[in-house]
Amino acid sequence: MKQILFDQLTNHLDRIGRPRIFVLGDLMVDQYTWGTARRVSPEAPVLVLLAENEEARAGGAASVAALLAALDADVVAAGVLGDDAGGRLARRMMSEAGIDQAGVLADPSRPTTLKQRFLGRAGNQSAAGGHQVLRVDRETRQPLSPDTERGLKNFVRRRIAGCQALLISDYDKGVCTPGLVSEAIAAARDLKLPVLVDPPRPSSSPREHYGRYRGASLLKPNRLEAELATGRKILGPSDALQAGRELCRACHVEATLVTLDAEGMALAIADKPGWVVPAAVQNIRDVTGAGDIVLAMLGLCLAAGCALPEAARLANVAAGLEVQKVGVQAVSRGEIRTQLDALLEPRRSTPLRSSLAAPMRNRATPCSKILTLDEAVRRVAQHRRNGQRIVFTNGCFDILHAGHVSYLHEAAALGHVLLVAINSDASVRALKGSGRPVNRQAERAAVLAALASVDYVVVFDEPTPHELLFRLRPELLVKGGTYLIEEVVGREIVEGYGGQVLVLGWTEGVSTSRILASVNGASRT
Repeated sequence: MKQILFDQLTNHLDRIGRPRIFVLGDLMVDQYTWGTARRVSPEAPVLVLLAENEEARAGGAASVAALLAALDADVVAAGVLGDDAGGRLARRMMSEAGIDQAGVLADPSRPTTLKQRFLGRAGNQSAAGGHQVLRVDRETRQPLSPDTERGLKNFVRRRIAGCQALLISDYDKGVCTPGLVSEAIAAARDLKLPVLVDPPRPSSSPREHYGRYRGASLLKPNRLEAELATGRKILGPSDALQAGRELCRACHVEATLVTLDAEGMALAIADKPGWVVPAAVQNIRDVTGAGDIVLAMLGLCLAAGCALPEAARLANVAAGLEVQKVGVQAVSRGEIRTQLDALLEPRRSTPLRSSLAAPMRNRATPCSKILTLDEAVRRVAQHRRNGQRIVFTNGCFDILHAGHVSYLHEAAALGHVLLVAINSDASVRALKGSGRPVNRQAERAAVLAALASVDYVVVFDEPTPHELLFRLRPELLVKGGTYLIEEVVGREIVEGYGGQVLVLGWTEGVSTSRILASVNGASRT
């Protein structure tokens, strides 16, 4: 299944082409000063940084535009820069990236937003390594003047028609005013273009600020931004999905993608199950730019007509590459393709804390993976003593199909051990009727045990998995399909002892019932 999943993503990547994308927002400059910090100043208790290397990069909306250009998109940028050295530097960098700057206006009354980072390293680190010692910002958060706002509105009206998507990169620096944003969204939606918004951590009321995004296709807050916008604490993907659905309803947007750092992403759609996309990276060097590359890759994919789940998975791969670089650096389609090929290697990456060792693949034979409940309890206890996380799912799995295998692969990546409980033949008959199961329990268990993503299989007779959950106490209960979390059987047990419940995605048009109907129809012709 891993081969199928990543082959599909590679095919989507190959079909993207060169869409034209409109980027509106707060244009910035990021400056980096690297040096060696070996001593404390005699003048004050601060480090002395011996500067060795300096570099400037596009930041904010300019970063999103530059990342899109590096991904072979045709980019139109709109925003405001000051009439200063920072503004001239930003224009030069965007020009070198091949970005259309016709919508970049100059306002002498505003400074160009500049973030200057100082990074100190030990003597044995590379010149581009080190940790941030200090950041100095130059900016204003004052709203645009009426004349400047009017100029940007006019530009949006003139140029949006030639684009395939609108991306709004809002850093709460005053450019993304309610009037400008709402007019830009309306113009794009009139043309049936996807509108993606990366919202800020606003200085004023988050709920009030988010109202300006009404009608967008997708919001992309990070964990903290989603917490502030909803007042809901996000401890994991399940909480993120709930917060995302709340934002969909409150802001009248179609979807929300909450980025969760090492826990991946949660893609929520109002009143639908949503998806959890596990993190695709092991070694994080610098999270700067991760949000920008996610927005850029999502926009690129949706502009080319990709479905939202596939766009999120590709954005997740791009983010995994970005955080392995220091500062915001371009990620190419070639790098993403290479990473997709690498992810086909027979190993499982996990989104857990880096202090937990990545698990080895279960090399047991399929038969040795099939356990009684008592055996499973003993095995799970041993894994838990080793600090490993148990993921549990259950179902009939009568005819194993692509939808099953896809969600089992995603479930396995959420922990160290995946245990699949299957209904016995008698239990399936009670649930599905006298004609089921098609395959006997021993056959169903053997097929599941042969999957690399599955560590253990247990057969149970009861109509619900309640007894298994009471005894195994998995850290995570997952289901694949069109369930809401509230509909997952056993949710109250798992949440009662502090575990989590997630509903993963499903594969459109694939189900056991549909397969059986197709077979029965064919047999009658």
